[in-house]
Amino acid sequence: MSRIGRRPITVPAGVDVTIDGSHVRVKGPRGEISRTLHADVIVRRDGDQILVERPSDSPDHRALHGLSRTLVANMIDGVTTGFTKILEIVGVGYRAETKPFGLTLALGYSHPIDYRAPEGISLRAVSPTVVEVAGINKEVVGQVAAEIRSLRPPEPYKGKGVKYQGEVIRRKAGKAGGK
Repeated sequence: MSRIGRRPITVPAGVDVTIDGSHVRVKGPRGEISRTLHADVIVRRDGDQILVERPSDSPDHRALHGLSRTLVANMIDGVTTGFTKILEIVGVGYRAETKPFGLTLALGYSHPIDYRAPEGISLRAVSPTVVEVAGINKEVVGQVAAEIRSLRPPEPYKGKGVKYQGEVIRRKAGKAGGK
């Protein structure tokens, strides 16, 4: 049996979880998220805990078991604490600026790049070289961070570009200096 799927999810105080068949809706202090899980997975509430069960030991059901449990747990974490990704901008003249619609990024191109924040995501330039992506949906926070990083991925020679905080860029040696 799945080790992750077997663990019960504790529902903290102030969080309302509604289960309607395979549709789960979680409402908390930071907002509301709803998701439809796979029809074969059984989600039920037992007091202040949520249990995710699978109908059989087939490989398909085993794969869905841990995934479904993690998705529900992430929904509960999102409405209570939220998720954050921090991006670092490395390079001379590379910077970010917070705007009402999202961010304006100067990444070495001939024009500034305006990135519009999707609904439910807050983008903030903590400093000109540090950007914080925050929201209640872990998937969307990660996707937005990946999209911003893809505007100028870090290059292997000088390490210039947008990278995740703590990401290690493998550096290459430059040209051999002559004979």
